[in-house]
Amino acid sequence: MSEHYDLLVVGGGINGAGIARDAAGRGLSVLLVEQRDLASATSSSSTKLIHGGLRYLEHYEFRLVREALQEREVLLAAAPHIIWPLTFVLPHHKGLRPKWMLRAGLFLYDHLAKRKRLPGSRALSLNGTKEGKPLLDQFTSGFSYSDCWVDDARLVVLNALDAQARGAVIKTRTRCAALVRGTDGWTATLQAEDGKETSVSAKAVVNAAGPWVTEMVNRAGLGDKAAGLRLVKGSHFVVPRIHPHDHCYIFQNGDGRIAFAIPYQQDYTLIGTTDVPYDGDPAEVKINDDEIDYLLDLVNGYLATPLTRADIVWDYAGVRPLYDDKNSNASAVTRDYVFDLDTGDGDAPAILSIYGGKITTYRRLAEHALQKLCPVLGNDASDWTATSVLPGGDMSDGNFDRFLAGVRTKLNWLPEQIAHRWARCYGTRLFDIAPDAKAIGDLGREVAPNLFEAELRFLMTHEWARSAEDVLWRRTKLGLGMKESDINAVRDWFANSADQLAAQ
Repeated sequence: MSEHYDLLVVGGGINGAGIARDAAGRGLSVLLVEQRDLASATSSSSTKLIHGGLRYLEHYEFRLVREALQEREVLLAAAPHIIWPLTFVLPHHKGLRPKWMLRAGLFLYDHLAKRKRLPGSRALSLNGTKEGKPLLDQFTSGFSYSDCWVDDARLVVLNALDAQARGAVIKTRTRCAALVRGTDGWTATLQAEDGKETSVSAKAVVNAAGPWVTEMVNRAGLGDKAAGLRLVKGSHFVVPRIHPHDHCYIFQNGDGRIAFAIPYQQDYTLIGTTDVPYDGDPAEVKINDDEIDYLLDLVNGYLATPLTRADIVWDYAGVRPLYDDKNSNASAVTRDYVFDLDTGDGDAPAILSIYGGKITTYRRLAEHALQKLCPVLGNDASDWTATSVLPGGDMSDGNFDRFLAGVRTKLNWLPEQIAHRWARCYGTRLFDIAPDAKAIGDLGREVAPNLFEAELRFLMTHEWARSAEDVLWRRTKLGLGMKESDINAVRDWFANSADQLAAQ
């Protein structure tokens, strides 16, 4: 007899994990399935910002910007270990948007939503200042404003962890191969990596498959009802740190787009993003030469020391699954989310398909999704996620610096670099990695630089990590700058831990 759930969520990106968390917290029985690893597609390939989207004001996306600005404050309180304030420097380019326009846009940005934790915008002089030092001499003035940084892949994992803690079942490396609508619910055929198939049933389905959303609509037999999907590729690359301070730059371009240059992992700068129509396999998306040239040309129009291809140490690309609003300009396609709720003839089992969305507004998206689904599931629980912290975020007053100081005192044997990284990655959960450890030797073998067996076991046991790539590029970013021999050592560790994996 197959297992039965109130809600089957297909897709382990930020929208799927957020919805699973919200639903489980309302007392619904939930199963989330993800065909690969959590955050293995779009949700680990973002620009890694919690932001209102300043440029969306030009497209009159006021509701989206306001909602995103409101969410900055909510998410800062929920996960202060993986989300923190970031100051953005916007140099004034005399050939592009005039100062009055920038000032007006920033005024709106400051006042569309209440701010408690983030300062407002202000004018800047770039002459002889730390902000102006990396820039060409022609850039003498500009503005600063505030948004937030986020570790996107970890945000997904934290939502999945909280969903699981509230009763949800999370299955990675599990593909939803078929969906059949019955009179009382859906029957789903699930396929594991080894090809083994199982069957489950659910009262309702959430199709949060991202770039594969229309594929899932087809599998549900509703292809003729599918909403329009627009795939837009966004690419980024990473270079050695281009400036010593901790501010981010936002550079305007003559085509109306912008690019960010963001401090990244202490020693690097992250540069992106592009907006390119995409019609290939979302699993095979990569940056291309034209995008590299585009981003290099854009940022070199501002930097005193130009970048070259030789400076690039890593790159990544992702596909944004946007709702097709028929806009001919990929950069202007709405980033707002669109729900397609299908209940057949009015009382058939529901399937909710999700198009678009931003990582910034994932929590509100999830809340809105449950507001639509709860009536058809007979659930009347109240909204709850706006005031609930995510795993590891329960630190006093959300004060990360104070928490880190306490960690260094309590774990004074732990090297400072590792203590800081653990505090950022795991927050208060870091004490669960090796609860009985009293010295560095108690963490087991150092499999790769600053990566010990205790952490690998913790990630495998508690965070669904099943490969070196899961650990080095999604649970952490330790793969950046790591030697191939070290990466292979982590791969070997997982290969030798096959028995432990099989037992889970």
